[in-house]
Amino acid sequence: MGLVQAVKGAVGGVLADQWKDFYTVPAGLPATAALFAAVPQGTNAGRGSNTKGSSNIITNGSKIVVPEGYGLLLMQDGKVTAFVAEAGGYEWRSDDINSQSIFAGDGIVSPLIKQSWERFKFGGQPGSQQLAFFVSLKELPDNRFGTQSEIYWDDGFLNTQVGAVTRGSYTMKIIDPILFVKNFVPATYLQPGQVFDFTDIDNAAASQLFNEVVGSLAPAFSLYTNDPGKGNRITKLQQDSIGFAKSLSAAVEHAYQWSSDRGLAIVKTAIISIEYDANTKELLKTVQRADALAGSRGNSNLQASVAAGMQAAGENGGAAGLVGLGMAGGMMGGIGNLQQPAAPAAPAADDPIAKLKKAKEMLDMGLITQADYDAAKAKALGL
Repeated sequence: MGLVQAVKGAVGGVLADQWKDFYTVPAGLPATAALFAAVPQGTNAGRGSNTKGSSNIITNGSKIVVPEGYGLLLMQDGKVTAFVAEAGGYEWRSDDINSQSIFAGDGIVSPLIKQSWERFKFGGQPGSQQLAFFVSLKELPDNRFGTQSEIYWDDGFLNTQVGAVTRGSYTMKIIDPILFVKNFVPATYLQPGQVFDFTDIDNAAASQLFNEVVGSLAPAFSLYTNDPGKGNRITKLQQDSIGFAKSLSAAVEHAYQWSSDRGLAIVKTAIISIEYDANTKELLKTVQRADALAGSRGNSNLQASVAAGMQAAGENGGAAGLVGLGMAGGMMGGIGNLQQPAAPAAPAADDPIAKLKKAKEMLDMGLITQADYDAAKAKALGL
């Protein structure tokens, strides 16, 4: 019975695999799918008849359509044999006896008799495996990262260690599909019907990438904030998706060799939130105040503060309050040290009108008596 079944399976399989087929992208793929097997369109609107062909045999003359944004990776018996990076339609040709077909001009003996004998030796199934995989060459979105506790790094601008809890996402790109498949993709996903998705929570390989990104965040923040070309400001992180992505990619490459060992790269980032620790928040407030008081804007703010203080002193303490403010101003280097618009030249010291005006101001401020003022007046007028 076993011998009969094997012969029946061998002959039936050979006949089914003689059909040429049409391979393309499977339906219903998520946008984050990175690697998946090409699927044969055995039936199309009820007009196809190839419904019993072997899942691991591609018949000579079959056509494989590669859409834009994808590459085609061909494998024979577990080994990568070819890669195509351009979109278009391609015809499958192989010297393997299991791929030969009478419809592809390979004759009758090899496609039928020889294949039947070879398959009989393997219990009725083909003793070969031929697979075609599509690899996404696009940016793969929605790869998340986040920290549950503060991460710390040395910040060159604040000149101290800062800490924050952060979360966000990044886009990833497969820059070397062959390296990616050989060195990183588990064998489980190199089968028909399997989809390698970086965002799949059940994908252990993708979870490893997540852990490596989180472990690289602190070095990435340090690279970014200590780069003079970035302005050394941590507050720019959320505005510079590409700049921080380069820092994160460099940190990941340094620690885990994503590019050189796995053919992967981080392209863009989106930092959703950064929650700084208490000490960092206080430092940032100080920096913001310093920025606000720097240059001409700071001089204007200081002049306004002094003017408000003079007004308050005059209202609360009269002339004595103003004198006290003047003394305090002298102790601090003088209010006149502020940058002010150029004032008219002071009157000459021997001008009697100026002397008399100054004496009247001193009398009004209570600095001299009426008798002192009268004497100064008489002297100024030459009486």
